[in-house]
Amino acid sequence: MLRLTWVQPEDLLGHEIRQARQDGREPGAVEARWRAAGGADAPDRAGASPDRASRYLRRLAEDLLDELADLPSGLDEPTDLEAIRALCPQWPSYRCAPAGADRAVPRDPAGAPPSRVPHSQPRTGVPRGGTDGRSGTLPARVGAPDPRAYQAAWLGRAVGCLLGKPVEKLPLPAIRELARATGNWPLNHYFTARGVPAALLAAHPWNRRSAATSLAENIDGMPEDDDLNYPLLGLLLLQRHGRGFTTSDVAALWLDELPAGRTFTAERIAYRNLLTGVEPPHTARHRNPFREWIGALIRADMHGWTNPGDPAAAAEQAHRDATLTHTANGVYAAMFTAAVIATAAGGTRDVHACLRAGLTVIPPRSRLARAVDRAIRLAGTHEDFETVVDELHRTHSPTHHWVHAVPNTALIAAALTHADGDFTGSVCRAVSGGWDTDSNGATAGSVAGLLAGDPGALPDRWTAPLKNRLATSVGGFDGTDFDTLAHLTHLEATRP
Repeated sequence: MLRLTWVQPEDLLGHEIRQARQDGREPGAVEARWRAAGGADAPDRAGASPDRASRYLRRLAEDLLDELADLPSGLDEPTDLEAIRALCPQWPSYRCAPAGADRAVPRDPAGAPPSRVPHSQPRTGVPRGGTDGRSGTLPARVGAPDPRAYQAAWLGRAVGCLLGKPVEKLPLPAIRELARATGNWPLNHYFTARGVPAALLAAHPWNRRSAATSLAENIDGMPEDDDLNYPLLGLLLLQRHGRGFTTSDVAALWLDELPAGRTFTAERIAYRNLLTGVEPPHTARHRNPFREWIGALIRADMHGWTNPGDPAAAAEQAHRDATLTHTANGVYAAMFTAAVIATAAGGTRDVHACLRAGLTVIPPRSRLARAVDRAIRLAGTHEDFETVVDELHRTHSPTHHWVHAVPNTALIAAALTHADGDFTGSVCRAVSGGWDTDSNGATAGSVAGLLAGDPGALPDRWTAPLKNRLATSVGGFDGTDFDTLAHLTHLEATRP
């Protein structure tokens, strides 16, 4: 029996009940009706429950999903870009004016990230922005990093993803036990099955789909993963539509180039919605309980890479991409990440300044901003990163799914802070913190690789197994080498 993941109504309802509690709605009455009818919780880690529900329960789940969507929320966490900007008092000025604007607005030097704050000190502030830059022509991007910096970023993203793939979905204690069993704790190398006791592997098996291509003894190039597919799609998007693309352009590109089976969670729901005639941005809300999960964040890199030194433009670009599938904190996570990466691409080598710049483009009272700010402070306070991770899990794991954007973005920020942007330290901390291990490792690796500035600065033990190629089902890119991807990315970063 084919039991397609992330789309079964009886599973979606349980996720939507939890999402409702997180975003300020009260689902108690709906939940009581579901329980009384015999409905179950959503799967904790799998994408689908093992057995199909009755026709009655499936129809009830669809009706209750619609009822939950109509419940009011008391939180001020908008998805509209202008509403987001209005809540961001330190929104940075645009280095180049946003797409579709009429006249140029110069970058205010006051909008530049502040000087470095040592990671051992708590974060005390974020940079102040200058003029709002809502109007202006679109001059050529200037000051893009050398293509080798983009190559390091692509390689870093691949390395971090590959490191996290075997342990994706595993609980935190299992990750620690598997690494310790081979003397790889604190994490410092790719995971291996060699030397792991059979009883431990039986209790905590590797990720079923990834072990054959991502354990140290099996790596032969970069295997396909959505964490690399989406930057490739972002590259295609810019090649075809430029920086003035629309959310509908993103949707059309997906239908042309992205196999439906390569989508997951919010992206799969949005894809399904497109096929049933739902138009963006409603694709992000219609029966989509995953709209604040990590999917938009993992699509943000290209928007940061191609807006060097311009976190405002990067965030705005990421917003147009993210709103196909996500709302509120799911969108904020993409905007934050794009702004962090854009700041690094602009020549800033201080990861703490990059993170502070990221916080300027998301509402400071949002759940995401509060979680990231706290994570950065924890990382600056505790010398032992396990203590930081344990505290983050105590805070978020009881209420959030392991793929939700809030805890995962917080963990990425903590890892980068605690490692001071060092490549190995950043990817290993991000993956060793659990939750969405491959996505977190990928984003941390992208940032830290860009900060390193050159592929030669990344240790050979990480990059050599990639053999300078990646696999993908995204049109025309299968087998492409990372230096070619770097060159193509550089072209988009400097395109008028």
